[in-house]
Amino acid sequence: MDGHDSEDPKQSPADMTVFVQNLLQQMQTRFQTMSDSIISKIDDMGGRINELEQSINDLRAEMGVESSPSPVAPAKPEEEESNKEGSA
Repeated sequence: MDGHDSEDPKQSPADMTVFVQNLLQQMQTRFQTMSDSIISKIDDMGGRINELEQSINDLRAEMGVESSPSPVAPAKPEEEESNKEGSA
């Protein structure tokens, strides 16, 4: 029961302004911290995706598969088209 409690119901507009400014500053600091954390996690995830992509490409190279579609796949439709044209 100090003198400050008796002033709470009659706070001055200046006191309220300071209170609101402090509250907004705290909120801004928390949002900035969360934003930085999210950006950091997104960057980390991007790095992991790049590593995964490189690992997949390395495995494909070891298996002898190129990054582009296999040349065998397009050759079959062309052979079928040749046969159709030749028989027509």
